[in-house]
Amino acid sequence: MPGLVLPSYYLYHQSPVKIVKTPDGGARVWRVAIDTGGWQAKNDLFTEIVFDVGGDIFRRTPEEFVQEVERFRAHYLEGEGPVFALYETVQALRDAAKAQGRPLSPKEQALIRGIRQRSFVMFEEQLLAAGDPGADPDLAAR
Repeated sequence: MPGLVLPSYYLYHQSPVKIVKTPDGGARVWRVAIDTGGWQAKNDLFTEIVFDVGGDIFRRTPEEFVQEVERFRAHYLEGEGPVFALYETVQALRDAAKAQGRPLSPKEQALIRGIRQRSFVMFEEQLLAAGDPGADPDLAAR
């Protein structure tokens, strides 16, 4: 599609979605799976997202997208291991601020962004090792 710069990143009905180039010059739509945190091909969403049909579709920068993906994964997934320990750390910071009746401080916000960036890379590396074709651990460095 002329004028569409790929890759592009979106929040689609509160679910992270990315559109990437395929080797043949086409486009592929990937959506985070709510049950695994991996990537599901959802090419049927292309037109709706690109033409913003129906609203509730928000474009994101790569950095914002990484944060959205990790917020989504931390909310919907449960498990054990280093990635989930990072999710728990973020939640503990948020819970402490809430219990104290205050917003997160700029330092806490920066810490959470850094933790989410790290957990994104770790999760994506696990997906890549498991053969998930939508995995892209390098996205966090963009």
